[in-house]
Amino acid sequence: QVTLVESGGGLVQAGGSLRLSCAASGRTFSSFVMGWLRQAPGKEREFVATIIRSGGGTTYADSVKGRFTISRDNAKNTGYLQMNSLKAEDTAVYYCALGSLPSGMSRNYAYWGQGTQVTVSS
Repeated sequence: QVTLVESGGGLVQAGGSLRLSCAASGRTFSSFVMGWLRQAPGKEREFVATIIRSGGGTTYADSVKGRFTISRDNAKNTGYLQMNSLKAEDTAVYYCALGSLPSGMSRNYAYWGQGTQVTVSS
């Protein structure tokens, strides 16, 4: 079993930055691929970014490419999502998740955090 706790969300003006953290406990964090996904009000959950176990490979949704950076520190059992140049359309609940393979699909992630709210004012 794995427990994930996100933090770092909040209210920020358009153009600003936030850094989300995802602290893992339980099974070895480094044995999992990590992803960030988000869900805006009235919309389906969507893929944001994913990073492989070693941290050497990343994939991003087109909507965040060049603005967001996913990273991980396996020694600290923690993952991160640095979000720059935020836009109003980035407003959503952000979830970190762990799975076996890099994936853009929610169903491929086995463990989920409770989510953290990010609100971008325009």
